[in-house]
Amino acid sequence: MVLRQSPRDSEPLGPRLYIVTPPIDDASLLATSLEPLLDAGDVAALLLRSAAADEALIRRHVETIAPLTRRRGTALMIEALPELAAPTAADGVHVPGPDRLAAALKVLKPDRIVGAGGLKTRHDAMVAGEMGADYVMFGEPDAAGRRPSLDALLERVAWWAELFEPPCVAFATSLDEASRLAAAGADFVAAGDLVWQDADGPASGLSALAGRLGTRETV
Repeated sequence: MVLRQSPRDSEPLGPRLYIVTPPIDDASLLATSLEPLLDAGDVAALLLRSAAADEALIRRHVETIAPLTRRRGTALMIEALPELAAPTAADGVHVPGPDRLAAALKVLKPDRIVGAGGLKTRHDAMVAGEMGADYVMFGEPDAAGRRPSLDALLERVAWWAELFEPPCVAFATSLDEASRLAAAGADFVAAGDLVWQDADGPASGLSALAGRLGTRETV
């Protein structure tokens, strides 16, 4: 399985969206806002972040959300050890850092998506691509909320897009950032609080983001 760079049976219309949830305790509550959000734009993937440490609860979160994403052709990703993802309905895992990538690829490929984030250097990114990651992500905040400067992120995205085949996901924290990352060559633009904390609701936030990228909005 791979992360699709264009919707089925359509021409590419700019970068697709990769939405990152806040850490959740209640998947049912998330589902109430997720349905209109997924109807508001072309979301390639949803990274489900769980606040739970209990593996059984994480599985229940996946079971609640998976039917919603599956109906819309959105890949459901989780931040978890591959052994946890394998028995669930998740489409893949997002691995925070190259150290765990080999184990995830061994357990989940070729049937699931394995993406790599937490890539601090060009070398880290190249290693992830050579190992077989389905995508690399640049610019996501770390546990302390730190992230590269926009100039550094734009440089990294443009470098990757010019030289490497695996898709690049670029994390945006504002609409202006999203536009510039798309222009730099990102295949997917990721967003978290930019969407979820929109004053008019997540669906409105996603619609505004999609409009900046030239992605298709559903009617």
